Amino acid sequence: MIVHGATLNCKGRLVDLTTPRVMGIINATPDSFFDGGRYNRVDAALFQTEQMLEAGVTFLDIGGMSTRPGAKAISESEELQRVLPIIEGIALKFPDALLSLDTYRSRVAAEGIAAGVCLINDISGGQFDPALWQVVQSAHIPYILMHTRGMPDSMQQNTEYPDGMLETVLDYFIHRMGTLKEAGLVDVVLDPGFGFGKSLRANYQLLNGLSNFQFLEKPIMVGISRKSMVYKVSGGSPDAALFGSTALHLVALQQGARILRVHDVGAAMDVIKVWQMLESCKR
Repeated sequence: MIVHGATLNCKGRLVDLTTPRVMGIINATPDSFFDGGRYNRVDAALFQTEQMLEAGVTFLDIGGMSTRPGAKAISESEELQRVLPIIEGIALKFPDALLSLDTYRSRVAAEGIAAGVCLINDISGGQFDPALWQVVQSAHIPYILMHTRGMPDSMQQNTEYPDGMLETVLDYFIHRMGTLKEAGLVDVVLDPGFGFGKSLRANYQLLNGLSNFQFLEKPIMVGISRKSMVYKVSGGSPDAALFGSTALHLVALQQGARILRVHDVGAAMDVIKVWQMLESCKR
């Protein structure tokens, strides 16, 4: 497989993406759909960080505001109060950890970068706070561009794609990438935004067609871990969605994903090893 955009420059540290990487989720929130409230204290977040690093994680994605369907936005100051102590704590105890910040706000991004963040994960694609791109460009760090429709509290009210699911998302990426390039951002990761303004069936159509995004020559990140697209099919709840998530992670890798954003790092690392064996047997 030809891998485009095979490295990310995280504040001078080059991360090779020819081998897929895992991004571990650390939610500094009380209300995230799976682990809300588990890691919103510094000590708990540090414990989870250590477990994920031992399991082989490459990136740690810290978020202070839930973006699950129906979630309400919190104030900027509250988001900062949630994420900064955890960023600072991890940066102090694990200085080699590569920290990502899940935010769409420029001020939160700027303060997170100053505290040790080397990657910005923006669910809005720059639509909610246009100043965010300038903050990322000034810091010379990678940026994750995600596709979504509307704010989290209303995004699931608009899940129809009359021009086609893949065509719409591809067109979005093409136009946003052009604007990003003009703004000086070239180290970009693409996230199709599973569960963001998409029906259950559309999520699976998107996963089936994921390989079509490779012509954009940017690494692809997939965030499907324990989401409703898994447990609405397998039955149960996010707590029971590990096996389904693991199966879909293998499909994502086969479709060209370079980063798996997950709650369960050990399981994702096993998927990558199995995928590597499958790939090696094609030669």
